Amino acid sequence: MISDGDRRGSGRGDDSGDDAERSGEPAAEEPRQEDSVVIRGATGDDLQGVLSVGHRTWPATYYSIAGEDYVQAGLAKWWSADATIPAIRAGRVTVAELDGEIVGMASVGPGKHHLVLWKLYVLPEHQAKGVGSRLIEAVMAKAAEDHDEIQLSYIDGNTDAERFYRAKGFVEFTREAGGGGVPDDIWMRKVLRDASDDDDPGLEEARA
Repeated sequence: MISDGDRRGSGRGDDSGDDAERSGEPAAEEPRQEDSVVIRGATGDDLQGVLSVGHRTWPATYYSIAGEDYVQAGLAKWWSADATIPAIRAGRVTVAELDGEIVGMASVGPGKHHLVLWKLYVLPEHQAKGVGSRLIEAVMAKAAEDHDEIQLSYIDGNTDAERFYRAKGFVEFTREAGGGGVPDDIWMRKVLRDASDDDDPGLEEARA
């Protein structure tokens, strides 16, 4: 597991309710919140904001699914400064900023022949407003530059995460037993580009 790797942590997107909310057109004079959100790479100045997202979303997301012990252990292991600073320094953390506040974040890491989305979280009060969609779309766009596939996991019972990622084109391909009363990890993946493109000389010339 990599230093920032929350293998059960890409678990909750923020857009599970978007289809219902957007069945009607919003008033022209009321721009949607995501239009004001800035998606960018995290810097060292964002550390506390990134940690705050984790510490505010994990209890709301996981207490009812996995229990207090799971939440406290996860916060201590995956949402500390020591676990997060290396990922920020490596350019693997993307943040969503609104009016100077970090309201969402995503963190990735390398897998074997693919990229892993380890974390994607949006503050509860900003969920179902398109922020998670913008985060994952930015992550996938960048990932497609160097990777054929992106993978992620969520814990069994997190139906919001399942709906969100399925809507983004991810499909389940395996499960890992949680053990010790912890829910199973459900792994999903999405193909970003045809691996055969890498063997196309014409494409390489175009990229050059």
